[in-house]
Amino acid sequence: MDNIADRAVPAGSLQAVSQPVASWLQLTGRAGLAAIFILSGLSKIAAPEATIGYIASVGLPLPELALVGAIVVEVIGGLALVLGYRTKAVAGVLALFSLATAIAFHADLADQNQFIHFFKNVAMAGGLAQVVAAGAGRLSLDSRR
Repeated sequence: MDNIADRAVPAGSLQAVSQPVASWLQLTGRAGLAAIFILSGLSKIAAPEATIGYIASVGLPLPELALVGAIVVEVIGGLALVLGYRTKAVAGVLALFSLATAIAFHADLADQNQFIHFFKNVAMAGGLAQVVAAGAGRLSLDSRR
């Protein structure tokens, strides 16, 4: 039985994507991953009291400080991810943040809504792990260094 990984890659396959297309796909992927963080951070800025209440409701200490930390991670981290600035480190931080928030806020897996949010965060962390492994690509500030 032959191994699929050992076979030659046909010219028309996804693995044979041209470098310019791959670069645009990497930028699009980073922007897609970053969008949820940026939007979430901006919503926290727009409604800080509601967010502080939510943080306090799950029993986390220092909800005001947690709010500031979440805003910084989400907005600054999201923008850095889109721009491709220190991409591997930023993606790593966002992946850990996604897992931490899954555990802190969405751990009631018997509740279908929380189940979906938990695994959405796990999926985001998985996508971010791919960015950690692959880097930002050519269309990034990292490629200019």
